[in-house]
Order: sequence, then structure tokens, then C-alpha cells
Amino acid sequence: MKIFATLYVLFITISFSFLKQQTPLQESIERGKEVYSDFCVTCHLENGEGIPSTFPPLAKSDYLLNNRNKSIKGLKYGQQGEIIVNGLIYNNSMPALGLEDEEIADVMNYILNSWENTSNKMVTPEEVSKITE
Repeated sequence: MKIFATLYVLFITISFSFLKQQTPLQESIERGKEVYSDFCVTCHLENGEGIPSTFPPLAKSDYLLNNRNKSIKGLKYGQQGEIIVNGLIYNNSMPALGLEDEEIADVMNYILNSWENTSNKMVTPEEVSKITE
């Protein structure tokens, strides 16, 4: 009976450890939240809504979802000039933040999966590395 109880406890422990493991996307989103807090929150705000006519929203952003490569490029090299987000024109600049490819991938995954944004395709550091000026 003791052997059965021990095996049962061991089975339950192993099962729960597998359930608690995060997917690579979940891990990336978690790291991206930290990057966002350090570099993006000042302009785009905690809720991703931005500041109308000044800093575009990331929440429910049609631009991000429809311009994946341009969004990555903006994070990697900075963004300047006119863009249209959710029907509003923004003409401001965002400097290059000096982020590593992995940090850019992580923050993109966080943004693309927060504030009612959803993306089934994970941004990877390899994808970011292929984006050139």
C-alpha cells in the first residue's frame, strides 16, 4: 500500500509540474512585459492606449496586426514619419531603443497578445534579425 501511495504522489507531482510549464510564447510574453515596462510605457501607457495625436495606441492596433515587419523595424531602428493607426494619423518619431533581437521579439509578443490584440504567430529573434533598415 505504501508503494502505491508513493507512486500516486509521485505521479501527481510530475503531472502538476508539466501543467505549470509555460510555452515558449508565454515565456516570451512574460519577458516582453518587462521590456515594455522599461522602454515603452512612458509613451504608450500601461494600458497600451497611447496618447491621441501624439503616441499611437498599441491596444487594439490595426497597424501592428497588419504591418508586422514595419512594426518590428520601428522597434529595431526607430520610427519617423506619418503612420495611420486605427484611422488616425500620427506624425511623430520614436528613437531606436537599442534593444537586442530577443528583446524586440519578446516585447512584440507581449504587445501582440495584450489589450485585446491576438497573434497566433510568435515573433522570434531569428525573424527580427532578418529585418534590415
